[in-house]
Amino acid sequence: MQGDTGRVLSYSRGQHLPPPPVFPCLIKELAIKTIPAALQVPIRGNGNVGAVAELFDISCLYNTVLFEAIPDLAIGVWKSAPPSLTPQQIISKLQPLSSPAVLGEHFYVLNPLTGQGLNPEWNFSAHGRFKGNADAYVVAAKVNGTAAPTGSQDIDWVSLKSLTGKLAQQVYRTDTRLGQPPASCTPGSPDITVRYASKYWLFGSSV
Repeated sequence: MQGDTGRVLSYSRGQHLPPPPVFPCLIKELAIKTIPAALQVPIRGNGNVGAVAELFDISCLYNTVLFEAIPDLAIGVWKSAPPSLTPQQIISKLQPLSSPAVLGEHFYVLNPLTGQGLNPEWNFSAHGRFKGNADAYVVAAKVNGTAAPTGSQDIDWVSLKSLTGKLAQQVYRTDTRLGQPPASCTPGSPDITVRYASKYWLFGSSV
């Protein structure tokens, strides 16, 4: 993201890429001023309710080359890790790439308005300055999306709006690396880990 214009930028092979057309110029003032962006990496699968992922504070890296490169660095750690390491052990190796703080978790829940279908939730209520704050979450619904400019191997960039919770009114997923799910899975089979990394931007917080 570029502070003076609010444009989202992506890093790939050492170059800045223009934002996909679905993303408007973002408002300049970030909702959570000390947390402009988070790096997401998966922890584990969770049956039929979507992924569970850990979110790291990378705000201290903002406006640096490392901030732009960190999704690629995170994926590099995933790819080079021995098969014997658990996802949790791999995630611990990512800590030096970001600030020490774990912001929270990202997972899927039943739609809180209709009780049908699954929607993503970002929950920061168990960590850091939001610990114990029951309002430090957002359940959101997709507004729009576009293919990642880095190729079909990377999951889409998306924009979402809040359904409930006070953590944010708008959420953007950008700078995705990998993350395409398998075509199918067998009910009752062990959890799977889909390797990916992405950045999330949260706007309009009231916590």
